[in-house]
Parts: sequence; structure tokens; C-alpha cells
Amino acid sequence: MSAQLRSRFVTPGDREAMARSLAGRRIEAIRRHGKFIVCQLDRGVLTIHLGMTGKLLLDGPEGTHSYGVFRLDRGTLVYDDPRQFGSIEYTDALPARVADLGPEPLGISLEDFLARLKARRTRIKPLLLDQGFVRGIGNIYADEILFRARIHPRAVASRLSRRRAMELYAAMRETLALAIEHRGSSISDYVDAAGEKGSFQLLHRVYGREAKPCSECGGPIRRILVVQRGTHYCPRCQRS
Repeated sequence: MSAQLRSRFVTPGDREAMARSLAGRRIEAIRRHGKFIVCQLDRGVLTIHLGMTGKLLLDGPEGTHSYGVFRLDRGTLVYDDPRQFGSIEYTDALPARVADLGPEPLGISLEDFLARLKARRTRIKPLLLDQGFVRGIGNIYADEILFRARIHPRAVASRLSRRRAMELYAAMRETLALAIEHRGSSISDYVDAAGEKGSFQLLHRVYGREAKPCSECGGPIRRILVVQRGTHYCPRCQRS
């Protein structure tokens, strides 16, 4: 591998030194850890976060916003990020702030999920976005999960009955599995590593549907702010 790193925001610190450290390194495995892409190298770990507008493209074109270019023996990975909110980090081991994230939402057991939920006296929408609670859920999927579970985004997590908490767990797994099947939501400029758009946005029931009729009851979808995050829900279907 050889690397070119071009943004002080995406890659703070000594970018030239980091590029020298990556020279000749071999990628042994790639996995997702929450919202992070983790490349295990023959020495060290390359951790990438796409932020809001980042893309990691295999053999993609290099452009004005290509702030990371990794040349491999079989192709090139191009990190493109117009707003530079993402990050590229090379460390000896997985950074603590990444390693210490909560469990995967598709990996956590029902009983562990229920116990973690019962211990939190916070609103359910920001809790789902809390990467220390479970890792990887973003704003779109939190809204869609809560709609499928018929839970108001301002409901208090610890006050949910066991039945409703179980419904939330099932909705979380169902929503994320369906989103993965449809390769994610292409709302603005999201594409996968091959440059292809996802299609889960076509199945959204509440997100981005403000004032449109609910697919279940026909009432208008509302948009509110919950802890400064735009939140879409159905007031009729998600009463509490």
C-alpha cells in the first residue's frame, strides 16, 4: 500500500509521517465497527469514519474532494469527502474511543438489550443515537425503528414495558436487516464502494416525509427536534 493524505481536517497531525508509516503495509482484513471502517493491517490498524458526506470508492475517480488515496497491488481506494467531517486514523491498535463503543445492534442479545434499556432514564431517540448504548444507528434508522415499534421519540427508555421494549428490539433488528438488504439510504450523495446508490430510502415510512400521509393511519407525519436532531414520527401511531 501507498497513501496520499490531503486534508488537515480528515487526517490531523503529520500526514506525511502517516503516509510513510502506511507505505508497504498489507491489508489483512476489513470489518465494520459501528460507523467505523476498520482495516486490519499486517502492522497497525487503519480506521476510517465517513462522517456525513464521505465515500470510500474502489477504483473511483480522483477529484477535488479526494482527501485520501490508497494505492494497492490490486486497485485504488479513494476517500472522497466534500465537507471533511470524516476521519482517517492509523494507530498500533484499535483506538480506545472506537473499541469502547457499545455492542452491535444486530449482535446484542434480547436480555442484554432489555437490561441496558431499563438502566437508562433518557429519551429513547437520543439513546438509540448514543454510540455507547449500541453502535452504528444513525438518525434515519432511529426514526424508522421507532415508527415500526410504535414508540414516541420522546418516550423515556426506562419506562418502556417489557413488551414494548421487546417490540423495539425486534423493530431494530428488522429495520437494520432490511436496510442492509437494500444497501442503505441514498438521501443526498451516499453510494457504496462500487459507486452504486442504495434503495432503502424508497421504503422510508417517516424519515423525510414531513406533512405526507402516514402509511399506516393516513395522518400527517410530523418533524420535531429531539436534542437538536431532526426527528420524524407519526403522532397517531406513536402516541407514547
